Amino acid sequence: MAERFITYFQCTVCKERNYYFSSNRKKEVKLELNKYCKKCKKHTLHKLVKA
Repeated sequence: MAERFITYFQCTVCKERNYYFSSNRKKEVKLELNKYCKKCKKHTLHKLVKA
């Protein structure tokens, strides 16, 4: 079976990890999205980070 990895989207402003999902890819893709941050209360840039 393939091992699953938990990856997070971390806010670049306040550094809070807001969104998470599991993936089976060992190679991490540098993905950046504008997501809503509850702490900042606005849409900010979120980057993928590993657990």
